[in-house]
Amino acid sequence: MSTVLSELEILRRNALTQLRDLGINPYPAEEFHINATAADIEANFAEYPDQYQDISIAGRIMTRRIMGSAAFVELQDASGRIQLYLKRDDLCPDEDKTLYNTVFKKLLDLGDFIGVKGYVFTTQTGEISIHITSFTLLSKSLKPLPVVKRDEDGNIFDGFTDPELRYRQRYVDLTVNPGFKQIFINRSKVISTMRNYFNEQGWMEVETPILQPIHGGAAARPFATHHNTLDMPLYLRIANELYLKRLIVAGFDGVYEFGKMFRNEGMDRTHNPEYTAMEIYVAYKDYIWMMGMVEECLEKVARAVHGSPVVKVGDHEINFAGPYEKLTMYESIQKYTGIDVSAMTEAELKDTCIRLGIEVDSSMGRGKLVDEIFSEKVEANLIQPTYITDYPIEMTPLAKKHRSKDGLVERFELFVMGKEIGNAYSELNDPIDQKERFEDQLKLAERGDDEAMAMDEDFVRALEYGMPPTSGLGIGVDRLVMLMTNQSTIQEVLFFPQMRPEKKAKVTEDKDFVDAGIPLEWVPVIRKMGINTLEDLKSANPNKVFNDLGGMRKKLKLDLTMPTKDEVTNWFS
Repeated sequence: MSTVLSELEILRRNALTQLRDLGINPYPAEEFHINATAADIEANFAEYPDQYQDISIAGRIMTRRIMGSAAFVELQDASGRIQLYLKRDDLCPDEDKTLYNTVFKKLLDLGDFIGVKGYVFTTQTGEISIHITSFTLLSKSLKPLPVVKRDEDGNIFDGFTDPELRYRQRYVDLTVNPGFKQIFINRSKVISTMRNYFNEQGWMEVETPILQPIHGGAAARPFATHHNTLDMPLYLRIANELYLKRLIVAGFDGVYEFGKMFRNEGMDRTHNPEYTAMEIYVAYKDYIWMMGMVEECLEKVARAVHGSPVVKVGDHEINFAGPYEKLTMYESIQKYTGIDVSAMTEAELKDTCIRLGIEVDSSMGRGKLVDEIFSEKVEANLIQPTYITDYPIEMTPLAKKHRSKDGLVERFELFVMGKEIGNAYSELNDPIDQKERFEDQLKLAERGDDEAMAMDEDFVRALEYGMPPTSGLGIGVDRLVMLMTNQSTIQEVLFFPQMRPEKKAKVTEDKDFVDAGIPLEWVPVIRKMGINTLEDLKSANPNKVFNDLGGMRKKLKLDLTMPTKDEVTNWFS
């Protein structure tokens, strides 16, 4: 990032100084009382006009039109936008017109926060507006907001649309693209609906450690750190499963947690290294019961967000009302590949993977090979909500052995639009079996599987005290929100997704501009246009730069020879 200020930033800092010289605090500490919002006024003024004759509202200045002694301003608060009407003689009834002529017209800018008082009326064009009787500067904006332009049909151009900038500067994104706020409003609805549903059932929300001495509860690579005082390694949790099951041992019938998980793995359209999961454990239940609970819960979520169980996702209409289709892991592979892998040995599975064009390595055991076939050949076909059930035992060290099928466990994963959003077990509560499963995982780790689970002796000890039959479920909240808001990337549903370090632009000297072909006498003009680095120059539009140079030459009354359009274009080569 460049530390060189643009002309607009310099002007705003000068305005800041002038405001203070006038005795106006640009960042006051006092409360500004608000009794109305833009959305409230828009929705209710026509029916209850008498209730809006003494209102107080605050927000950002987004547009303004000054017409001599009067002006119109578009104010944006958290609920939306509303038009303000300012009249000089109403704001300044005495001889001193400084508040309007100097403060409002010259020292306020787009992006500034103001608080206003006045009364609501309807203009001659039928627009609900606020006639302002007083205003207070609440926060001076020192950086100009991107100007998002709209044509007469409402189409946006010159918008703040670059994904990297939007995710990195979410505070700007949601200011100039307020429509994206609805994604996060709906995200809150998803979580609150699930939480309310669980609470109604009598299950308790709890909190478990994020820093853990053993990275357990899932097959994933952890983030590692070191605690100096205890002189021991710690890991950011990859799951909270083992701690929640300890609470079932402790005597709670149902516990759940919405929490951040951390996995030191790849990043793509559906993976962020920090993500939100919900895990719930209910005593005396099994994975068959859990399927019904999930269907009921997700239908409630869909109705809360959309008013219907049917949700538009891409080109598909997804119906979250149960019952959902059920296929066993082996059935799904046979359905979409025509191959029965249920009785194959590890060697046969490797050969099958190779024939199907799936990469394998020596660290892969039987469960990992089956999972690779499923991932490559089945997942993308699972569009409507589908339960994949009864996994090979090697794939699931924490699930109970199947009650009637040898070599399998009682587990399901819920897939929608080709992605897994939920994972549930009849939980393993046999401490001897559990310890053996952990030992099998250690053998996989010795073979080089860096996602194999570690031995958790304390968890085994907890099971030795006795855990009742239990069903557990984990849901990826971010992926669920993606479905409920029709978003194709996880970054769109996270306020602040993980980003690569921001590249800092090198300070560009005047000589660097000259070396790029810009005449030395034009370099100060280029800088006044907000182009302070070569990176700024390369990202600009040559035609716009040429036109702006002509405008600045006229505005500043410069006695300089205007470069030709071809000469300006050459600066970008």
